[in-house]
Amino acid sequence: MIEVEHLSKTYGATPAIRDVSFRVETGEILGFLGPNGAGKTTTMRILTGYLPATSGSARIGEYEVHADSMAVRRRIGYLPESPPLYPDMSVEGFLHFVARIKGVVAGDRPQRVAMAIARCGLDDKQTVLIRKLSKGYRQRVGIAQAIVHDPPAIILDEPTVGLDPRQIIEVRKLIRQLAGDHTVILSTHILPEVSVTCDRVAIINRGQVVATDTPQNLMSRLSGGTGYELELEGDLQVAQQQLQALPHIQQVTVLADDNLPSQRHRLQVMAATALDPGRAIAAAVVQAGLGLYQLRRTAATLEDVFINLTTQETVEFEATDRELVAPEAVKSHPTDSPVVDLAAEENAP
Repeated sequence: MIEVEHLSKTYGATPAIRDVSFRVETGEILGFLGPNGAGKTTTMRILTGYLPATSGSARIGEYEVHADSMAVRRRIGYLPESPPLYPDMSVEGFLHFVARIKGVVAGDRPQRVAMAIARCGLDDKQTVLIRKLSKGYRQRVGIAQAIVHDPPAIILDEPTVGLDPRQIIEVRKLIRQLAGDHTVILSTHILPEVSVTCDRVAIINRGQVVATDTPQNLMSRLSGGTGYELELEGDLQVAQQQLQALPHIQQVTVLADDNLPSQRHRLQVMAATALDPGRAIAAAVVQAGLGLYQLRRTAATLEDVFINLTTQETVEFEATDRELVAPEAVKSHPTDSPVVDLAAEENAP
């Protein structure tokens, strides 16, 4: 449904996004995840026709965003970070206005408006002026205007920003209900939002997509296998030998814990991917005559994945920047310049 290929956007000499590529299948919710300033909003604005790309292409269905801009706009619903609402209009009046400017046939407008109101839980607010609504309800109106013309693709930019916990849960539930009938891109930097809402994740950092997969696969890839943490009592050397002798065990690590009593130890056991050694670990500890106090399965979280990918990419990006900047610094400064001395120190063996 949505296909982005090698998309780039620069402002002067400053790149906002670079060589961004990803796909969103029909009926899927894609979480577009990244830190503030990573390029999420720029990508969303290009997809909606709000901004032109410097290079690359984006398609909504069979239509190219730049070449068929008006056709694309008729087939998408867009919720910017700040919903474009008219505060002195009623909810129902505003949605009728939006339906008209989005080309909904006059005879279909009442049905389309009623359906958007019902799906967004605005039945008891349809005659209320928008300026009198809470932020949560305004966000609902923003989603309603995005779906009132029944578009096949919906793009939501930070849809829960500034909401209280209850409002966040309600908006997430609404977004999940849109899946299947609509293809959704959800831009956010809030990790729990992705875990509970999205089918797949695209992580962007410094304008580049660094990973695309399901949240479960991303967490599994970072873990590198199945892990268990256990607390036991007895001879530490015997415990390590018994655990290391189990099939498919990759590593046994002793974890420091000063709060444990004497003769009690905490260990981490890692096994090969897709294998679950929990029962074998428990049996080995008991058969060795050791006391088992705790056995807990561990796994990487989406937060671990996010921090790992964005930190790694940031370090590589900054290293590349230094390599590019240092030669220019040498050319444009005298040999006794502090800039040259700094570059020399960085490149010194």
